[in-house]
Parts: sequence; C-alpha cells; structure tokens
Amino acid sequence: MSFRDRFYTPQVARAMTSPSGIVAGGAGAAIGVLVGLGPVGAVIGAIVAWVARVGVAVPRRQRATSSRIDPFSLGDRWNRLVRDAQQAQKSFDQALRGTPPGPLRDRLDEIRTHLVEGVVEVWEIAKAGNAVESGRSQINRPAVEAELNETRALRAADDAPSLAATEEALLMQLATADRMDATVRNSESRLRLLNARLDEAVTRAIELSVSQADSTSTGALRADVAGIVDEMEALRQAMAEVRASDATVPKEIPDLGVGDTTPPSDAAGETPSGSVG
Repeated sequence: MSFRDRFYTPQVARAMTSPSGIVAGGAGAAIGVLVGLGPVGAVIGAIVAWVARVGVAVPRRQRATSSRIDPFSLGDRWNRLVRDAQQAQKSFDQALRGTPPGPLRDRLDEIRTHLVEGVVEVWEIAKAGNAVESGRSQINRPAVEAELNETRALRAADDAPSLAATEEALLMQLATADRMDATVRNSESRLRLLNARLDEAVTRAIELSVSQADSTSTGALRADVAGIVDEMEALRQAMAEVRASDATVPKEIPDLGVGDTTPPSDAAGETPSGSVG
C-alpha cells in the first residue's frame, strides 16, 4: 500500500479533527512561545505537533501481503504455526464484519492492520526457520562423527598436518549442526509463544466486538498487538543475523570429550570437503 493510500484513510481523517489533534496543536503553539519564538514560533510549533499527531494515525507500511503466504510450502512444524496465525486473522475478520460501522469498528480496523503485519512476520520467521532446518538435514551427524573417530585414530599413529586439518573441519561441521539445531528449537519456541499471545489478543478483540465496548477500550489492545508484531520482527531480524554470522564468522570448536585431541590453531595442508548428505 502506498503512502497516499495509507494517508487517505478514515483514521487519518479523524486524527486531523480529533480533540487530541487540537490539543497537540495547542501544546506545540505553547512550546513555540515558551522558547522565545513569539507568534511565528507558536504557528510553527502548532503545525509540527499537529502533523506529528496525524502521522501517528497513518497505518504502517506492510512488508508483504497475506495473499503471498503459502504455509504448505514449508515443513510440518512451520506450516502449522503459519496456519495458526492465518486462522487468528480469519477469526478477527469475521468479528470485524459483524461489528456495526462506527468508532469501534474503525479502531478494530486499525488493529487489523497490525494483525496482518503479524501474520506476515510469522510467515517470514517460518520461512527462515524452515531454511535452517532444511540446511541442517544435509549434515549427516553419525557419518561426520564416524569420520572424526577414524581421523583421530589415524592421527594417533601419524599426526600429519592434513589429518589435523581434517579433524578441524569435521569438528566445525558438528558445531554448525549444534548451532542450527539450537536456532530451530529456540525460534520455534518463541514463535509458538508469540502466536499464542496473538490468539489471545484476537480473542479480546472478538469480545470487544460483541460487547460493543467504548472505542477507547481498544487502545490497550492495539498497543499489545503492535508490541507482539514488534517482537516478531525482532525475532525475524535476529534469525537473519544468526544465519548470516553462521555463514561468515568462524566459531569456536567445541570439545567433544573424545580423548586429548585439541585442534591446532593454524592447521595446514589439505582441507577436506566434509561429510554432508
């Protein structure tokens, strides 16, 4: 949605003439006078404060649309989470359709904007988690461990530089597998929690819609949904950073507790391709 489309919305129109907009303008004018700018400062301060109040009412830009979401393109654990978020949006939309036109419906429509963003964030997180899980499946841990034991046995007889480099590469594969496993577990757990909180927020919205509560009652709900979406965005960004650093930054090689075989710090020689598959 373009800025023009987001600007020409009912919530922005109401913000322009709302009491809070008028109060903001008055406060800005007072600040302009207090800082010593006189009448000109009052005008400038009023305009700046009023524009800021109206700007808050402009719906946030959505990074994607729910129509592009395909949960069944993901693995089972991730597509369930995406479908759960989509079901929450459907329940909200049904409640919204049953709400008569008026301030309450307009407020609920504003909440829906955040909810749609949340569903998109769930989709992006699930895609990232699915990619990590897919990559992890290509590391055959038993095969890597078997090759590591064989390499250590060969080093015991002849500690050649090429064998040291082979052991280091194998250990790096195991460390990568461990990090990927942790990323999948942690991201799934956090996303499951955020989904549950999103479901709870939708339940509250449905309750508001059927009770025809005063529109001011939706303020806390809107803040909660926006906060959930912000947490989802932070999780998505954190996953992206982990994946990027995992691909570019060497990690400490863990001690697997199999004999005294600390890898050398500057191994030389051949570097094997590793055991993946």
